[in-house]
Amino acid sequence: MLCMQGQAVVNGIAIGKAVVMGATALEIPHYHIDPAEVEAECERFKAAVTATGLQLQTLIQSLPDDAPRELGPLLEVHYLLLNDAMLTDQVTALIRSQRYNAEWALTAQGQLLGEQFSAMEDAYLRERGADVRQVIERVLRVLTGTPSLLPDVVSNSAEDALIVVARDIAPGDMLRLREHQFRAFLTDLGGPTSHTAIVARSMNVPAVVGLGDFRSLVRDGDTLIIDGFTGWVMVNPSATVLQEYRTRQKQAEQQRQELALLKDQPAVTLDGIRVKLQANIELPDEAEDALAVGAEGIGLFRTEFLFMGRANPPDEEAQYQAYAHVVKVMQGRPVTIRTLDIGADKILDDDATVATNPALGLRAVRYCMARPEQFQTQLRALLRASDHGHVRILVPMITQMQEVIAVREALEQARADVMKAAPALDIKVSLGAMVETPAIAIAIEPFARAFDFLSIGTNDLIQYTLAVDRTDPEVTDLYDPLHPAVLRLISHVINVGHRFNKPVSMCGEMAGNTRVTRLLLALGLTSFSMHPQQLLDVKQRILKTNSATLRMTLAPALNRGEHIDADQLAG
Repeated sequence: MLCMQGQAVVNGIAIGKAVVMGATALEIPHYHIDPAEVEAECERFKAAVTATGLQLQTLIQSLPDDAPRELGPLLEVHYLLLNDAMLTDQVTALIRSQRYNAEWALTAQGQLLGEQFSAMEDAYLRERGADVRQVIERVLRVLTGTPSLLPDVVSNSAEDALIVVARDIAPGDMLRLREHQFRAFLTDLGGPTSHTAIVARSMNVPAVVGLGDFRSLVRDGDTLIIDGFTGWVMVNPSATVLQEYRTRQKQAEQQRQELALLKDQPAVTLDGIRVKLQANIELPDEAEDALAVGAEGIGLFRTEFLFMGRANPPDEEAQYQAYAHVVKVMQGRPVTIRTLDIGADKILDDDATVATNPALGLRAVRYCMARPEQFQTQLRALLRASDHGHVRILVPMITQMQEVIAVREALEQARADVMKAAPALDIKVSLGAMVETPAIAIAIEPFARAFDFLSIGTNDLIQYTLAVDRTDPEVTDLYDPLHPAVLRLISHVINVGHRFNKPVSMCGEMAGNTRVTRLLLALGLTSFSMHPQQLLDVKQRILKTNSATLRMTLAPALNRGEHIDADQLAG
C-alpha cells in the first residue's frame, strides 16, 4: 500500500477507482524549422489558437443548468488568456526569431509566464498561473491532435465511484468529469484557491491537492482511499484498511447529517457566551451558500475575485450589482465587504511588474491609494449598495494613521459624489480595518479609536510576525499559528477592542480551524468568519466548550510566553 499526504481542501472520506488524467505538454516535439517554413508555422499556431477559442466558446455557450456556477467565469478567463498578447504575440516572435516549432515556442513562453506567476506573493494570483498552463495545454492538444486529456473510463457498475487523479484540472475538463460518477479530486499541483478546490467545494466532494508526483505513481483502476480531513491518500489498501475507512466514511456521513441539525441553533458556549458565526465568500452567489448553513452574516467578501481574469476592472455599475446582490440576499444580516486587496505584482494592469518583495510592496490599501480613480469607483459602488442594507467596509493592510486619514477622505469624497447624483439614497456604512501586520496589532489603540470595527486576518499576521513566507513549502513547518508571539498579538487586539467597545472578528484561516476554536474562545474572541463548509463544525465545537475554564488554563501560559498545545487545551 502506497501512502502520500497533500493539502486537504475539502473535508470528507472517499473510496473509489482512479481515473488518471494525462498531460500532453509533457511529451511534445522539439525541433528547429527551416527559414522558409517560419510563416507557415506561425499560421499553424494561429489556427490552433482559433480552434481552441471556438472550443472554449462552445463550452461557455453549452454549459448545462446544473454546472457549477464557477465554470462559466473560469472558462471566460481562459478565453481572455488565450487571446492575450503576452501569450500569442510572444509565441509567434519565438517561432520567427528562434525558428522553434509551434509546440516548442508555446511551452517555452509558458514556462516564462509560469515563473512570473510563481514569483507572486498572493496565493490566489500565484495559482492563476495554472490558468495559463491549462490554456497552453488546450492549444497543445489541438496542435498535436490529442483533443482530450481525460481517458475514456467507463464505470463497471453503478456502484463504482471514480476518483480523478491529475497534474491539475482545467475548468473546461470539469464538464466531462460531471458526466461520470466520481467521489473526489486529487492533483499534483494547486492550493486552497485552485480551480480544483473551488469546484470541489461547490460540488461538496473531498479533494486533496499539492501531492507532488502522485499522478505518476497511480494507474487507471487502482483502488484509492482519500481522507479529506488529514490530506492522506492511500493506493491499493489492504482489506483491513479498506474496511476501516468504509466505517469511517459511514461515520462521517452520519456526523454531517447531525451537523445539519445545528443550522438554526445559536452558537452559545456552555458558560453562556454568545458567539457570532459568519461566512467568507469570493463571489456574490456564494451568499446563498452562507445562508444554507446558518451563517449570521458575511464576515468577509473578497472583492478582488470580481477583478480577476478581466481585460478591464469592473465598472461602478457591475460592482454595485455584485455588492447589492449580497446585501439583499442577507436580508439585514451584517455584510462586510473588503476593498480591493491586490498588489503591484498583480495582473490588473498591462504595465504591472513583479516586485522584488511583493509581500512588502504596493499592495492592498497602498495599491488603492495609488490608483484613486479606481478606488473611488469601488467606494461609490459600496455606498450605493448600502441603500439596501448596512455595509461594513473593510480596509486591508492598514499600518499607519496617515492611511486611515486618506481612506476616510476618499470615502467622504465618494459619499459626496453619490449623494449629488442620488440625494434620496439611504447610505448606511461603517468602516473597519484588517489587523494583519504586527504594526497595527502592537499599536492597536489609536486604530481602535479611528475605526468602527476590527477584523483579524491571521494568514498575513502570522507571516509577518514570524518572518515566514506562508507560500513557501520549504518553511511550512515554521508557519505556526500557535506561536506565543502570534497569540499575544491576537489577545492584545481582542482585549483592546473590548476596552474601546469596538467589535473584533477573525476572518483568517484560524477562524475555521476547529483545532484552535477553543483556544480562540479562551482568548475572548466572540466573532468568527470562515468558509461556509467549515461553519457547522466550528459551531459544534463552540457548543461543547466552557470558555471561562479554558481562559483560566490559558492565561498563565500566555503570560509566561510558553508555546500553547491546542490539543491539550481542547482536552
